[in-house]
Amino acid sequence: MEPAQPADRVPTDATPPDGQPPVGSTAGPAPEAAEPALVESAPGPAPLADAGEPALVEPVEGAARGGASSHPAVAGDQPAPPARREKKRSERSPRDMALSLLVLLVPIVLLLAFYRGFLGGDQPATVDPNPAVEQARAAGAFPVSRPEGLAKDWRTVSARYQTEADGGTLRIGYLTPEGRGAQLVESSVPADKLLPAELKGGQPQGQVDLRGGNWQRYTARNNEQALVLLEPNRTVIVVGDAGENELRQLATALR
Repeated sequence: MEPAQPADRVPTDATPPDGQPPVGSTAGPAPEAAEPALVESAPGPAPLADAGEPALVEPVEGAARGGASSHPAVAGDQPAPPARREKKRSERSPRDMALSLLVLLVPIVLLLAFYRGFLGGDQPATVDPNPAVEQARAAGAFPVSRPEGLAKDWRTVSARYQTEADGGTLRIGYLTPEGRGAQLVESSVPADKLLPAELKGGQPQGQVDLRGGNWQRYTARNNEQALVLLEPNRTVIVVGDAGENELRQLATALR
């Protein structure tokens, strides 16, 4: 009878039962397998993935969580609202164009009302004829007359005395009550030179019955008409596009 063996002892007889392959002993250290050498990775960026395998992409911080992405090329999960397109001019309705015109016309109307109502924009600029009349009288080239008793709506718009080689000429321009133009010309220049220059080839049309002298009616430039008084040392002309009645008023008012 064999003595008892310890429990952790491995039997030396490794013969398997009949028909079974031999089994190696599990006791003892396993044969050492060749281990690959340990290689430390060099510092720097990781090598690129092989072409045959997809590269691992880390999710962009913020985009997956619903926040704004810190990457400049990636927008947040909320798309930007589409830009609002302005209406083309061809797409504007007549109502829009009418409102635009109204906005432009309102300040213009207000400026015109202020100009006419407060600044007298419709009123012509008037002048004082006295300096020109006094200058003509001081020259003594001819007896000087001036209108007296005209209504206030006769406005003096120009007055000038001019000395020429053949004599002196006083011209006073008026705006009549009907808004027409009239001019009083008194001159010592000979009539044969004065009339062609002032009337531009006007022709006499007959006498006019006016107080204060022998007046004649003449045609004048630009379909105007004239009343002419011929005196030995003076020629008086009342000319303009005003009606004959207003020209008569101006001529008979001379004193």
